[in-house]
Formats: sequence, structure tokens, C-alpha cells
Amino acid sequence: MIAVYGKNFQPINAPYALELFRLLAENNLRVVVEENFLKLLRDNLKLDITAETYASFEDIRSSAEYVFSMGGDGTILECVTFVRHSEIPVAGINFGRLGFLANIGKDQISELVNVVKRGNPLIDKRSLLEVETNFPLFGTENFALNEMTIQRKDNSSMITVHTYINGELLNSYWADGLIISTPTGSTGYSLSCGGPIIYPTSGNFVITPVAPHNLNVRPMVVSDDVVLSFEVTGRSKSFLCTLDSRFQSIDSAFQIAVRKASFSAQLVRLNDMNFLTALKNKLNWGVDQRN
Repeated sequence: MIAVYGKNFQPINAPYALELFRLLAENNLRVVVEENFLKLLRDNLKLDITAETYASFEDIRSSAEYVFSMGGDGTILECVTFVRHSEIPVAGINFGRLGFLANIGKDQISELVNVVKRGNPLIDKRSLLEVETNFPLFGTENFALNEMTIQRKDNSSMITVHTYINGELLNSYWADGLIISTPTGSTGYSLSCGGPIIYPTSGNFVITPVAPHNLNVRPMVVSDDVVLSFEVTGRSKSFLCTLDSRFQSIDSAFQIAVRKASFSAQLVRLNDMNFLTALKNKLNWGVDQRN
């Protein structure tokens, strides 16, 4: 069974959605669509799509062989959160902009369906980070594929994030915030703040300060078999803690720990799209910019 997941969808992409559902039907692949997404396709885009629906992760956890994420990188991050620890392989069809994670192009839908039909797709295992706190935070969705951040809130002054590795003080960061990224997340927010690119299977976390007050503080790479813990202080009474695109308010009473999650994200890719290819095609890695 193929579960289809999406959030937003532009009318210009309607023909590709119709093609996907047509190919799945022609190949006798059972399809279930997240109920709100199917309503969007039918009511907003006026697409004539007949399919079963599901409402929650529990509806598909024991029966879905693959989840097709129809959207951009933000949608695939939400999709990974949705499938949780089930490790159902997720195929990201890029209907967004960059498409670094959702790296299957709209023109590759037929190829994707054929690969799934044969049952031999390539799977990239991506590590996740997991957050533990002394007060309830994020509920059962306490994990992230890209990063966890602690940030100042609104227009408050900079914060201090006391950071420990296995209980030993690493540093007290005076900054606008601190990013803890996985190798997958190293090409996202962390990279924009000066962090390094980490190969997906390298087994690391990247600690990247956001606008640090001390200019001699730089991003640091550590093994993902450690436990990172944090205490945050500042003039403001509240701060932000984020997991990918989700966020919660915290205060200085929160103690936060980050470790590698016990499960991974399984991302489907096609033969011609690996991490190095994505760097070249999406981030212009190694492109000669000289005129």
C-alpha cells in the first residue's frame, strides 16, 4: 500500500498529481491519501481523484509500504515526523523550490512508480536527533531530521546557552541562539550560519552558534554517540526551542538534552540522485562562478 501525504499544492502542478494517481492505479498499487490533503486536491484544485483516506499515523503504521510526500523539503520534514519510529520509507516528490531532501523531480514520477512496483528502490538511512527535557515539550514528536535550536524570542537581547558534552561543560555561548544539527541538517540552517557540510552517514552532530558575541567561537563537530545538554539564561523570561519547523516556548527552568534517536528516517532515492549530486545541482557545489 502507498500512503500519500501533502500539505499545500499549487494549481500549476495539478497535471503531475493526476499523472501520479493514474500510474498508481494502472500498476494496481493500493493508495490511501491523508484526508485533508485529498480534500484540498478535490475542493481547491477540482481534481477528480478517487482514493481511500487516512487520518493519522496509526491508520497506516502497519500497512503502508511507502509514503509519497508531495511537496518541498518542508513537507518531507513534516512527513518524517508523521511516520515517526515506523521507519516506513518516504519518497519525496519535489513540488517546492530547492528540493534538497525531496529530490525526486516531477518528471521522474513514472520512474518512481516503476521502482516501487518492482520493490527495489534505493534507501538512504538518515539519523535523527531526539530531545529530552525536565518539563513536557513536543510530546511524542520530540525528534528532528534536520536540527534542534535554542533561540532568543522576538526582539529580546542575546541569550547565554550553557552547553555540556556528557555532563562536562563545553562552552557558554553568548549568541542569538544555538543550532544542533544532524548531518542531514548540516546543509540547512546550520550552513547558513557558517556551519560545515557533513556527509549523511558520518555519525556526527554539528554545534553552530547563531550570531555569537565572541568572534573566536566557531561551529564544532562532535560524535553523535554523546549526550549534549543545555541550560539557557538571558534578560528575557522566555526563549524558543525548535525541532525542524516546530517550535515551543521555554524558560530558564528547562533543562534540555539531545541524543541520537534510536530510529532513522528512510528516504527513497532514484539512481541518478545521491548526496553529492544534490550538492552540485542544488547548492552549485564546485561550480566555477568566474566569468
